[in-house]
Amino acid sequence: MAEKKNYYDILGVSKTASSDEIKSAYRKLAKQYHPDFHPNDAAAAEKFKEINEANAVLSDDQKRKQYDFELEHPGMGGGNPFGGFGGGGMGGFEDIISSVFGGGFGGFGGGERQTPRGADIEQVVHLSFLDAIKGCSKTISYTRNEPCSSCGGTGAKGGTAFQKCQRCGGSGRVKFQQDTIFGRTIQVGACPDCGGTGKKILERCSDCKGKGYTRKETSFTVNIPAGVDKDSSLRKRGYGQAAGNGGENGDLYVYFRIEPHKLLRREDRDLFVTVPISYKTAVLGGKISVPAIDDTVEMTVPEGTASGTRFCLRGKGVKTVNGTGNLYVTVEIDVPKKLSREQGRKLSDYEDSVPLKSCDNMQKFAGDVSAIYGKKIEKQ
Repeated sequence: MAEKKNYYDILGVSKTASSDEIKSAYRKLAKQYHPDFHPNDAAAAEKFKEINEANAVLSDDQKRKQYDFELEHPGMGGGNPFGGFGGGGMGGFEDIISSVFGGGFGGFGGGERQTPRGADIEQVVHLSFLDAIKGCSKTISYTRNEPCSSCGGTGAKGGTAFQKCQRCGGSGRVKFQQDTIFGRTIQVGACPDCGGTGKKILERCSDCKGKGYTRKETSFTVNIPAGVDKDSSLRKRGYGQAAGNGGENGDLYVYFRIEPHKLLRREDRDLFVTVPISYKTAVLGGKISVPAIDDTVEMTVPEGTASGTRFCLRGKGVKTVNGTGNLYVTVEIDVPKKLSREQGRKLSDYEDSVPLKSCDNMQKFAGDVSAIYGKKIEKQ
């Protein structure tokens, strides 16, 4: 028999994790392995399927109780743990069933049917680098199951042409028992008379054919706040799939894919940019134009600036509700690839005229070489 999957391990949570912790872990992993981010990746697709399977069980209180019971009692499944004792009464097993599922099922007792809930929908929205930083509005269009307006999602004509299922007493679940050579086994499943809905439709709604929902194109405009990042997402309650039969709609989760900028790079609230400067600006200093969010800003490079030096322009980063970041500017000397003979001669004369003591790094390097190897070197 195949080993039962450990859904807690799949989501990376403990067995005592709260509902919120399970939701948080699921959302994080769903974003990480979403097929839109891993096209043609079979392993990621399988992982995504596994994550959704684990969430479907652990986010449902009833399913989670049943799963925990089966996890703690491997090999028992839905069978009678006292089957080896023959047909000597149902007492012990009834107590276990009641403690796990919180009451009787169908024709065997009371118990209320759990309200069905529609599936969640995930949408990926592409944003430009600057739209993500400054905020924007986007229209999202997708197709979903919407509650039927004619029957209010009940599936019955006029929303009232149904009655409580007599077989399951409205719970939607019934017990099935079977005597085998190994003892009596009991399984709990959807009521065959009502299909697990807990009600029997007397006359179907003509618009949705009794399903309780219709397939429609949905569009709405979402205001995306300034400062959203690649790990940000939005949740729109009730904009997922309709459950039908008067159940609760699922939710819509919007994940953001942010396009890179040609010049700027972002890390949380901070921005980074590399600006090439001339040898003259590095030696003598000067003003340079630095790319920022809305426009370029002017920055002064002090004389004697080495290539690779980083400057910080405070408050020029991304503005969020948690504060504003900085803009970090790294300057790199852009060395000309070609010089004329006259330019080369002038540059050589200039270099020869600059003493070693004027170049701190070269002077320190020459001193270290002399101390370690006993050799004297000049500028190079």
